[in-house]
Amino acid sequence: MIIVNVKENESIEKALKRFKKKFDKTGAVRELRARQAFTKPSVKRRDEIIKAAYRQKLRNEEMK
Repeated sequence: MIIVNVKENESIEKALKRFKKKFDKTGAVRELRARQAFTKPSVKRRDEIIKAAYRQKLRNEEMK
């Protein structure tokens, strides 16, 4: 459960913004979407390899 203490004289918008940040960090929405459809372990592994290669390519371009 996410708890956000609202400080005195703090606007609701700021407190809501802090709540949203905490909620995003938990990864609940990401996990919910991932659980909606089953992906085979081989497909999941292939996607991880593709993402890792993409990140590596970006890092290599950054160093140039």
